[in-house]
Amino acid sequence: MNPARRRGLQWLGLQGLGAGLGLLVPGAQARAQVAPAPPPPLRPDDPLVFPRDHGAHPAYRTEWWYVTGALRASPGTRATPAPYTLAEAPTHGFQITFFRSRVDAAHGSRSAFAARQLVFAHAALTDLRDPGRARLLHDERIARAGFGLAEAAEGDTRVHIGPLSAAPSADPHTRTWQLQRQGPSGRSVYEGRLRAQGFGLDLRLAQTQPLLLQGQAGFSQKAPGTEHASRYYSLPHLAVSGRIQQGDQTLAVAGTAWLDHEWSEALLHPEAEGWDWMGINLLDGGALTAFRLRRPDGSALWHGGSLRRPGQPDRIFGPDELRLTPGRRWTSPATGARYPVAWTLEWPEGTGSDRRTQRHTLRASLDAQELDSRGSTGNVYWEGLSELRDADGHLAGRGYLEMTGYTARLAL
Repeated sequence: MNPARRRGLQWLGLQGLGAGLGLLVPGAQARAQVAPAPPPPLRPDDPLVFPRDHGAHPAYRTEWWYVTGALRASPGTRATPAPYTLAEAPTHGFQITFFRSRVDAAHGSRSAFAARQLVFAHAALTDLRDPGRARLLHDERIARAGFGLAEAAEGDTRVHIGPLSAAPSADPHTRTWQLQRQGPSGRSVYEGRLRAQGFGLDLRLAQTQPLLLQGQAGFSQKAPGTEHASRYYSLPHLAVSGRIQQGDQTLAVAGTAWLDHEWSEALLHPEAEGWDWMGINLLDGGALTAFRLRRPDGSALWHGGSLRRPGQPDRIFGPDELRLTPGRRWTSPATGARYPVAWTLEWPEGTGSDRRTQRHTLRASLDAQELDSRGSTGNVYWEGLSELRDADGHLAGRGYLEMTGYTARLAL
């Protein structure tokens, strides 16, 4: 057993409980389990309902709450930075992601120790304060839901690993991680708190714009055929305030963030190896989502995304409208994976005689933003702060780029 896998099982507390989990002793669990009931189909005409759909959907195989953003830090715990604007160069980027995964092998088991849901969490902090010493810090956690170990609650966003608390634990070995939503729908306030190895985050993220429903009113296709789809919404331009910790230093921060919440039964189309995804807060107050599902030969199986412009209806791109073209690549010294850290994005805007093609470039703010999560989800991927520039080279926005499936086919 590789060390990363062993650490993941130790975090779960599952060594020696393989039959109950249904992961370590497949022959034994096959004799004791029955097939789980299929989840309700995802249908384009079924509306999302809030606050219910801010919460977990345990009938489906995979779900995540994903928060990324750009921060500007001021030294000192009492400092209150001015509100951040995207035109300013950030000092940090951050990621907080919680995953929920259904464990099919445990459904039907009569064992109280059978883990029916797993909760994973990833966190990262990109430090850009000194360009010559820019670096990425990251950590991961995993636990089975229940027994007070972890929860992805239904009804509203409340997901955590470790006991819920009013503040991050001062003990790095306790390392409670949590993300919660408060307030009425339309004025959400999220609180993300965690203490990781080498850094900590204590952030308040306030909604400033309406929900951005991806795809057809939140039904987002990922391949030909509606069976390969997810329910998916975003909250761009979250106003961030709070503190980050690096070692023994505490910094007050302000920033702008992006939240995605997505759930589905099928993670990938059989022909796909991974995806390339971008969520960008635009300087004009708009938001750009762009993604492609990628075959093993690097060709695109499916394109999708959306565009929000102030004062205009949100636009959802069809699979033939948006184009993502990889550019310069960075080779990871740890894994040998070659990630495109520069991209050309093309999409149409306007109608009729005013229709034109927009062409922008997305560039990583730091090449070395690869995350090794083999101790939890089993994957290595690239996730990092990036900047969008227009055809004239002017800054147009900031956000995050995610690239999966470059070391092996993505799987949870």
